[in-house]
Amino acid sequence: MISFLRGPVAQISLSNAVIDVGGVGMLVQATPKTLGGLRLGVEATLTTAMIVREDSMTLYGFSDADEREVFEILLTVGGIGPRLAMAVLAVLDPETIRVAASTGDGKTFTKVPGIGPKVAGRIVLELAGKLVPHGTAAASGSVAAGESWKPQVVAAMTGLGWSEKDAVTSIDQATADQPEMLAAGNVAEILRTTLRWLGQDGARSGAGRGAAGRQPAGV
Repeated sequence: MISFLRGPVAQISLSNAVIDVGGVGMLVQATPKTLGGLRLGVEATLTTAMIVREDSMTLYGFSDADEREVFEILLTVGGIGPRLAMAVLAVLDPETIRVAASTGDGKTFTKVPGIGPKVAGRIVLELAGKLVPHGTAAASGSVAAGESWKPQVVAAMTGLGWSEKDAVTSIDQATADQPEMLAAGNVAEILRTTLRWLGQDGARSGAGRGAAGRQPAGV
């Protein structure tokens, strides 16, 4: 595993750069922001991640370790590959990604070309608890007392395709008999519980089936 590269910049293009490391040109894929900080002929240091596949080995370069960490965590989301993860970092800075993931703000991720509401919803669902904003000491996945968690869960569900009204109704019904979980305010746990309840509701008979039991469009 190549953790970082240091050497003069031999070439810069729109999506990659070549770093001269001991006479060997190392091709590194990078975001426009990272590339913008490089200068031809000037020594640079890039933190790197290597993606190895059957037919290729690709180096991705980052301005710092925090950017690389966010990149690697984004890759744990189903359907998110290196190119899309780099696209996210090209549009959003690491701290914005951390905040959006920790608060269930799927709309932020839809700013990235190629990411629609369904993919954004999957990102916030699968990243819940994995990325914590550096600007807060709050525990991962936890929120303040009261129902400050609800907008975050609703945002995640609307990102998955439910309407805001159906999302609120589903949350209330799914957690009606779990006051301890609501008191803890764990966004990820409440979201998972609501989605499980919706799945069970979908398997029930049509009698009494309301708006909260509907599947989102396209799912």
